[in-house]
Amino acid sequence: MNQTERLYKIDQLLQQRKLVSFAALQAELEVSRATLKRDLAYLRDRLHAPVEWSRALGGYRYADDRKPADAAGTPSATTRHALPGLWFSAPEIQALLTLQQLLAGLDPGSLLTPHIAPLMSRINALLAGKGQKADAAAATAEQVRRRVRIIGLAQRSVQPKHFQRVGTALLQRKRLLLDYQARGTGAVTQREVSPLRLVHYRENWHMDAWCHLRNGLRNFAVDAIQAAQVLETAAHEVSDATLDATFGPSYGIFSGGRIRWARLRFTPERAAWVKDEQWHPQQKSTTLPGGAYELRIPYADHRELLMDILKHGAHCEVLGPASLRRLVAEEVGKMAGKYL
Repeated sequence: MNQTERLYKIDQLLQQRKLVSFAALQAELEVSRATLKRDLAYLRDRLHAPVEWSRALGGYRYADDRKPADAAGTPSATTRHALPGLWFSAPEIQALLTLQQLLAGLDPGSLLTPHIAPLMSRINALLAGKGQKADAAAATAEQVRRRVRIIGLAQRSVQPKHFQRVGTALLQRKRLLLDYQARGTGAVTQREVSPLRLVHYRENWHMDAWCHLRNGLRNFAVDAIQAAQVLETAAHEVSDATLDATFGPSYGIFSGGRIRWARLRFTPERAAWVKDEQWHPQQKSTTLPGGAYELRIPYADHRELLMDILKHGAHCEVLGPASLRRLVAEEVGKMAGKYL
């Protein structure tokens, strides 16, 4: 374990056992005497933890626990000390900062402010660590945000009033009456839907819902909703298993139709990047002789997959199926025609 993990472990042992011998600490941490001494010194000198050695009791303890011992010789008070600073792993930091950005991105300064402000305060406190006042916690959290960047690509703005109404209907299990604009045609249709879940996908919000106009499951981009009204009618319920079976197997946000398997071959130069990416939870891959990389992924709708293939240019070749290979060739031909 690294030093941060060791310091956290020492703190945990002192909190739980109240008194811990040097040998017990060394055994738990599996480190040398010199390393343990450095860790204890770091706790005292840099983190200002009140760690002290009790010669009479033969172990380390927090000075906060220096109370009369019970019959067994164990201090009886509850530790009041809490380590300052950031005690999160890299994934936890990313999750907290992502949540913070999502909350901030939902609200340009209008309807959601009263609801978001308390959550932002809680996240600031988590990022800053325990034992800090509100102003200090916010300042520490701001330092973290300055030094950790999460860059969202192709993010579209979401109108807060529509998101709020979608969320309200979703949680209250009510239907929504929508004016929805199709991105492909620009046509606006009015439809009644039962919201089932919100999905944050590729920096944008989508809603999985039962469409009563089409009598089936559909996915709606929240920012394409032109108007939304929460109805008193109870939402139509669909099981999680059905949702997962409908939206889960195929590639991307689009769903429906027969599942096909795309076979993509990447050049050795691009393979070094692509082999560490997850395009789909059920993908299958093979490293070929010479360093090329073959990726197989399921899809039902080609539109999103086509965009991801084309972004790799000549470094990606579609091996199959023939229909997808033909679609890519046609698109490449149209692109080339613009530069001739």
